[in-house]
Amino acid sequence: MTDTKDDPRTKPTPAQRLEIFTGAGRRRNWSAEDKARIVAESLASGASVSAIARAHGLTPAQLFRWRRDAGAAQTSAPPALSFAPVVVSESASPAAVAMIEIELRGARLRVPSSTRPATIVALLKALRSTR
Repeated sequence: MTDTKDDPRTKPTPAQRLEIFTGAGRRRNWSAEDKARIVAESLASGASVSAIARAHGLTPAQLFRWRRDAGAAQTSAPPALSFAPVVVSESASPAAVAMIEIELRGARLRVPSSTRPATIVALLKALRSTR
């Protein structure tokens, strides 16, 4: 059995260096604008994710996570709404059936005005997926 009280390795020595941590440590809150700017920078042609992460004090894994989250946000966002011009014209004969005519990406869709809106939506989706 050894006695550690005479062992020089167990003698107290004065502190050589003292670090004081203040604040919340390394956890930071990034604004949505900052995240978007850094993600856009990482998506530039020839950009190195590791180098960009290092430049901003991030880990590459954190930056990849932000990129994945940004992609998920884009795919889950509803498509932007837009308006199409509407032209109302008189038919040549009073007995003619009123028609709805829709032009979309070079294609023309004509349906009777009595067609259910759900049917028109389905036709437009089918037309959009083929173009």
